[in-house]
Amino acid sequence: MKAILILNAGSSSLKFALFPLAPRLADAPRLSGQVEGIGAEPLMHAKDTHSGERFTEALPIAPGTDQNTQHRNALEFVFDWIRRHSPGVDIVAAGHRIVHGGDQYGAPVALTPDVVGALETLIPLAPLHQPHNLRAIKSLFTLMPDVRQVGCFDTAFHRTRLPVAERFPLPRALFDEGVKRYGFHGLSYEFVSRQLPDLLGEEKAHGPIVVAHLGNGASMCALRDGLSRDTSMGFTAVDGLMMGTRTGSLDPGVILHLIEQKGMDAKALSNLVYKQSGLLGVSGISQDMRALLESDEIAAQEAIELFCYRAACMIGQLTMAAGGLDALVFTGGIGEHAAPIRARIAEWLAWTGLHLYPAANQRHATRIHAKDSSVEVLVVPTNEEWMIAHHTVELLGLA
Repeated sequence: MKAILILNAGSSSLKFALFPLAPRLADAPRLSGQVEGIGAEPLMHAKDTHSGERFTEALPIAPGTDQNTQHRNALEFVFDWIRRHSPGVDIVAAGHRIVHGGDQYGAPVALTPDVVGALETLIPLAPLHQPHNLRAIKSLFTLMPDVRQVGCFDTAFHRTRLPVAERFPLPRALFDEGVKRYGFHGLSYEFVSRQLPDLLGEEKAHGPIVVAHLGNGASMCALRDGLSRDTSMGFTAVDGLMMGTRTGSLDPGVILHLIEQKGMDAKALSNLVYKQSGLLGVSGISQDMRALLESDEIAAQEAIELFCYRAACMIGQLTMAAGGLDALVFTGGIGEHAAPIRARIAEWLAWTGLHLYPAANQRHATRIHAKDSSVEVLVVPTNEEWMIAHHTVELLGLA
């Protein structure tokens, strides 16, 4: 079987998926999995979609080796496991999720050393993601030199946003240097938007829609004519909604206060806003919404309520950008699986005429709005890996 390998490399993890050469919209990957704990005691969890088998294997990566070596070893382990599990698979191309394309890359691109060099100049715009995305690409150049690679950008889908939505109220020179709102989760929004005509009909799918990608990383996007008009994330992926461990939008005066009064430096602040805040920070219990929903602690309830309130506020803001609200779409781990969160957000939005049908919401149906709701509400699973596979096949002419 000729196949497309999809890679999404993080600082301590490596997600992978294997698709047939011409994946249809509803196709699940043939194989999928994740290596987690790179740098500590790495484990690979994988699934064979056809057989339903699940696998967990420890990686023989020696502690203390540098991060480049550890990631390379993880890639080698994944390739070896795929060959052992599916010896008939012929990987003909690889597609990568790359967080930042900057102003230069607004569409998928064939990856070469020169392109990777250009993408490395964007590391200051996404220091927690971009280096790891690019490390996997460079490793693959040497591990599988005959395999063509394609980069797909989380920022690209938002190139259609309203021009006014790009700017911060900062001096023009900073905007010209690239300090602007880019937006992320674009591959997820692109996948969801492709399904809306079948779910809503062509006319409504081109109307004003807000998509809520709610997970450990969370954002929203205002759609019109199936295109991004605005989104909650901005210059970085810490902006906008409250998330698992990220603050979301924060008064910049708080940062100044922490510098001046607490003596915090850039490293401490980065750790605070990216890793110690959000659901974890407010609850003091967990960043996992499932754990918070099961908890009786008041702090857990406060974290949930703040998450839902901030989400409802953002839907109101993006409704303006979209020019109305014909449909609200939930996706992402929380959006797809946490019925109480969808219900509470809907309660905050009751003023719009939006109402859920509780039984449909509880069973995670595709359509969860009540008959008298003025807004259609959908639950649509996302599939960023499929989107990358599709772009890889199209760009390389493999279909």
